[in-house]
Amino acid sequence: MNLYPETAAVSSDCERSDMTTKARATIENLNKVKGKAEIVNGEVVPMSPTGYLPGYAGGEIFVGLRQYARRTKSGIATPDNVGFLVDLPDRDSLSPDAAFYMGKPTGMKFLEGAPVFAAEVRSENDYGTEAEGVIAKKRANYFKAGTKVVWDVDLLGDDVIKVYRASDPDNPTVYRRGQVAEAEPALPGWTMPVDDLFPF
Repeated sequence: MNLYPETAAVSSDCERSDMTTKARATIENLNKVKGKAEIVNGEVVPMSPTGYLPGYAGGEIFVGLRQYARRTKSGIATPDNVGFLVDLPDRDSLSPDAAFYMGKPTGMKFLEGAPVFAAEVRSENDYGTEAEGVIAKKRANYFKAGTKVVWDVDLLGDDVIKVYRASDPDNPTVYRRGQVAEAEPALPGWTMPVDDLFPF
């Protein structure tokens, strides 16, 4: 999915008539958006759909997390497009490509609080200097919200999975094809072969 929605078009639901001042977006505004979106800097920011390979990888991560959830009964695995409500100065929601949540289920509502683990799979437009800065900012927001581990999944590079931890956010552990990635300490004992992210 598009990891830096800040560059996407912003919903006009929250704009005031004077066009110079905008009301801060609410969860009600977010609920009205068709498709995936997040609240960033007080605005509802739609996120574009992704391509086949990033979607496949996100699905495989979710399957692995779901198996872990069933085995350990320690939380909930979530696929793409599930919203998490957070309370940060510049962000009110997160929507990772796959995640693991240890809070209470909320039925049809967004989950409250950050997931303990989040996976962000890069789409074709998530590359370049500007994108790297936005991705790093979103990762920092995850950690501020309480996420323990974030995977940055790059299907085009040699370093396929970079495992960032809140305890040491500037020094990721890198996993390549042929290796087995993990998400310690967020998900004790959970692993995933990097090759499982690819259909070939």
